Amino acid sequence: MGQALHIAKCDLQVPANNGAHCTAAISTEQLVVRRGQPFSIALHFAAEVHNYLQQLKRVSLVVQTGPRPCKADGTLVQFPVSSLGDRSGWSAAIMERDSLSWSLSVTSPASAAVGHYTLLLRIRGTRRATEHPLGTFMLLFNPWCRDDSVFLTNEAQRQECVLNQDGSIYWGTESTIQVQPWDFSQVSQTLGSAPRQRTGVSHIAHGTGRSLGWTAERRDGTPPTQWLGSAPILRQWAAEQCQPVQYGQCWVFAAVACSVLRCLGIPTRVVTSFTWAHDTGGQLSVDEYYSENGDKVAYNGKASIWSFHTWNECWMARPDLSPGYDGWQVLDATPQEKSGGPSSCGPAPVRAIRDGILELDPDIAPLFAALNAEHHVWVQRPDRRFQRAASGGRYLGNSISTKAMSCDRCQDLTHLYKFPEGSPQAREVLERVHKKTSKLEGARSRETDPSTLLPAEDLALLLFVCIQSKSSVLLGQDIQLAVTVANRSGGERAVYLVLGGQTFQYDGTPIAQLWKEELQFTLRDNEGKDGSICVRAAQLQPLPYEKTLADVDTLSVHFAQEEISICKPQLAIKLPPSVMQYQPTTAEISLQNPLPEPLEQCVLSVTGRGLIYRERTYRCDTVQPSSSLHMHIPFTPTQAGTKRLTVHLSCTQIQDIKGYRSVNIVAAQPTA
Repeated sequence: MGQALHIAKCDLQVPANNGAHCTAAISTEQLVVRRGQPFSIALHFAAEVHNYLQQLKRVSLVVQTGPRPCKADGTLVQFPVSSLGDRSGWSAAIMERDSLSWSLSVTSPASAAVGHYTLLLRIRGTRRATEHPLGTFMLLFNPWCRDDSVFLTNEAQRQECVLNQDGSIYWGTESTIQVQPWDFSQVSQTLGSAPRQRTGVSHIAHGTGRSLGWTAERRDGTPPTQWLGSAPILRQWAAEQCQPVQYGQCWVFAAVACSVLRCLGIPTRVVTSFTWAHDTGGQLSVDEYYSENGDKVAYNGKASIWSFHTWNECWMARPDLSPGYDGWQVLDATPQEKSGGPSSCGPAPVRAIRDGILELDPDIAPLFAALNAEHHVWVQRPDRRFQRAASGGRYLGNSISTKAMSCDRCQDLTHLYKFPEGSPQAREVLERVHKKTSKLEGARSRETDPSTLLPAEDLALLLFVCIQSKSSVLLGQDIQLAVTVANRSGGERAVYLVLGGQTFQYDGTPIAQLWKEELQFTLRDNEGKDGSICVRAAQLQPLPYEKTLADVDTLSVHFAQEEISICKPQLAIKLPPSVMQYQPTTAEISLQNPLPEPLEQCVLSVTGRGLIYRERTYRCDTVQPSSSLHMHIPFTPTQAGTKRLTVHLSCTQIQDIKGYRSVNIVAAQPTA
């Protein structure tokens, strides 16, 4: 009859399996494998196999996941151990055997539920079955498996959008795109924020965005601009029992969602659009309002134009939609204010947004409008009514970017979201969408108080106004402006000119009026007037701002604007071109003070996965005007390969200066 079967040890062979499944960066202790791809385990018996022959004939494996495993939904599966295996479902095949052990190859179907699994050995008895726990493992999506819904054919894209942990997020303005380094850190903490078990990739993508329920920036938390990576946020989120982490804005939401989705195996990238019409309700126009003095003002709480907005793209098949919409999908994890409370947006096919297929998904209309709305400017007249300016109209969403594959360059994605402006395809899409949204536009016009707005005039330019300047200047430098006003009205015109500067948040919220000048003069027909002005650095703050120019008289209002970024000074980071693993080295960090006042209470933070454990913080001396800060940061790299050192500096006068530098770490040779 033989003795009772006893498993002395089950070796899940974590290093070999995680290496083969490209999950070694996630964990070196927990078994993390990808669905549709075999992994190996070794069963070591307490006695020789011939003692268990009858029982081994009745052996099967059991996998289960979730709080209530169930055969009906595939979260509880029992399957036999054979010599061949079965690719249509869960299977286990004997690869090698000897007198004391079996080596098994276990394969999951490419459609298996993703989540934390328990693995059991089950022995069918005459009266009841007995089960032996073998261990636990995490099952992820598999973009390397052709049968998986996230299969991606391009290996370079898999390396970038699944495995790369050193990211770049773009922000700033359309004319001055700036880079924010980000450490996505597909670490074990990320797995704790994943759904316990789910099969549909679109459900997991949507649920991941909603799970990071943060709020807007306040004073009692970490400002969004100070975050350098996802790991500290996820660690805090897990340590505080999934309470909201304070605080995040759009690029932080997108970055953390990207970390979670990449860790789960869903190819994901972070995308930024410069000029974004926020909360238009699907309408294809967005209005901005200015006082008669040229100050931007809020009006009726309507949509606003953001300098940029950041979201994610996820690669997946969409069997739930009509054919043709597989591929990149938009997932916006930033909470959207809707009638039912804040929610996330997507996944929505990028192709459907480009083609304006609004009926495919409720999220298509607001996304299309945000990237295609026409910008109109209204200026308040002396009688307090707003009149449409005769210039300043533009279409939004003409610069959409992400990090390029295998390098730090910026890749333009605008052509995936929009046909070229003015092309036949663009005109056809806009005309079709305008017809579908005409009812919304009609409702919008009825909501507006007609006594406060004057009808738009013939937009032929009675006056021509233009402002020219550099798109960006360094903090501490003056700004030179060139202003041109030309009369094309056919007669003499009295001109009231308001020229001013105003600071804005990136979401279009006005902060403060910086300066203003008012001029009155008369122009004969076809006469022009040129002027220049120097705005002193002392009047400026390190934020994007717009200059407004308006001509107001009894007949027409004209408007021109130019956006300038006041850029912070750059950190200089010097590293050797290559460093030997486990050998001490030093990073040299310097910053020149561009201001006429000292930089006080300087705090320097340095981080780098595989270079420095967690984050180091240093307090630095005051940096006098025209002087430089110099720091030498010692570190000993522990991981081979290309690694990134990220530096963050803040002081009383300037906040959140960031820089990074990559270094090649040469693997140490094993000792004899």
